[in-house]
Amino acid sequence: MRALFVGGTIDNSEVDIESETPPTHYPPDTGTGTQRYRLRRIGRHDGVIAYAVYGAQELPAEEVERVAAERAYARRFEAEETALEN
Repeated sequence: MRALFVGGTIDNSEVDIESETPPTHYPPDTGTGTQRYRLRRIGRHDGVIAYAVYGAQELPAEEVERVAAERAYARRFEAEETALEN
């Protein structure tokens, strides 16, 4: 799956995640106890997670949703996107 980032120092970046479920925070273990990004949205294609949208900790959920829609992640991955409870 692809991890897509909104806000923060790596805004609009992408990385591959070799896992069936995305970690709740990215990076998953910084060693400092401070997580930079939180999992905000997931896109599924044919029931399989195709991408995970991570938002910078300080960004409101509405802003992450707006940017994800603007960048058309769901259309790009032909997926159905859902927001996560935060």
